[in-house]
Amino acid sequence: MVNRGMGHAGIRALACLMVAGMAAHRPAMARDVTDMAGTIQSVPDQPARIADLWFAHNELVLMLGGAGQIAMTVDRPQARPWMYTVFPVLFQARVVNGPQVTAEALLRDRVDLVFVPDATATITAFRGVGVPTLMASFHDVAGLLRVVDMTATALGTSQAHDTATRYRQMMTQSVNDVRDRLTHVPAGARPRVLHVQSLHPLRVDGADSIVDEWISLAGGRNAATGVSGNMKPVSIEQVAAWDPDVIILGPDSGTPDAGVQAAWQNLRAVREGHVHQNPSGVFTWDRYGSELPLQIRWAAKTLHPELFADLDPVAMTRDFYHTWFHYELSAEQAQLILAARPPQPLPHPPAGLHP
Repeated sequence: MVNRGMGHAGIRALACLMVAGMAAHRPAMARDVTDMAGTIQSVPDQPARIADLWFAHNELVLMLGGAGQIAMTVDRPQARPWMYTVFPVLFQARVVNGPQVTAEALLRDRVDLVFVPDATATITAFRGVGVPTLMASFHDVAGLLRVVDMTATALGTSQAHDTATRYRQMMTQSVNDVRDRLTHVPAGARPRVLHVQSLHPLRVDGADSIVDEWISLAGGRNAATGVSGNMKPVSIEQVAAWDPDVIILGPDSGTPDAGVQAAWQNLRAVREGHVHQNPSGVFTWDRYGSELPLQIRWAAKTLHPELFADLDPVAMTRDFYHTWFHYELSAEQAQLILAARPPQPLPHPPAGLHP
């Protein structure tokens, strides 16, 4: 148990004792890395024990070849079964509740690099005991690419650098290919799309979000006008006023509350059969993971099937997993991911593998 009554002086004292005892185990600091907040941190030459405290960022570390280095993760196998199926070595990591992780816990687990989603007070505490901490959040495609580059620099391997370079090229090509096909589609022919993060309670994704960006890139218009940000609560009356052409349901959206069923069934998208389930794999495609290129292409085909008739979602998914995750996904597994369904069987820790 962590002594929550321990003050800053106590933490510093503990840090001094533990750092002294672990000095022989810590890798040498080799290079400076600038995080997404513009803060420069000196990181180890080869970080051996990483605490990744942002759900979306774990997938980037995994893609860049750092699976075996993750010692702490906020991604639970129950919530991310595909992540643990594709990267079973992640079972060796300690699953933690990000906001409850303390500086003392990092020291006890000999963590030598931390990734966090926000510039919170914990960053000061982590850095105060000598653990390099990088803020990794982003809000658009350009930000994702910067985080991939930052993470590759922090990992410091040739594999990470090569993967980051190739991923940037692939992402750029994917975006350009979709844009080229949609060039001649006028604004009025681009469907109004509502992305629903949760049906009960009802929450949607508005402007100034990565969801808004991929809707636009895929040839749609975000129907949630007047809403800014992710996962914003709205009423069924507001959704009815928007009356979107297409509804895309987030992977964990659930089902509508009984009290709104009648209004829900009366929506144009529901009546006309234009409600689609968003795929979900190692991470949810619609959010902030490395599968975002898949999301853009899937959404473009969903919104404009006649322009993307040659795009095979199953083949596209299998190729991505082979290239970026080094995992041979079967056609049946790809179909499960496209339907936002878990793997069968569910993943279990390999024999003898423990945190």
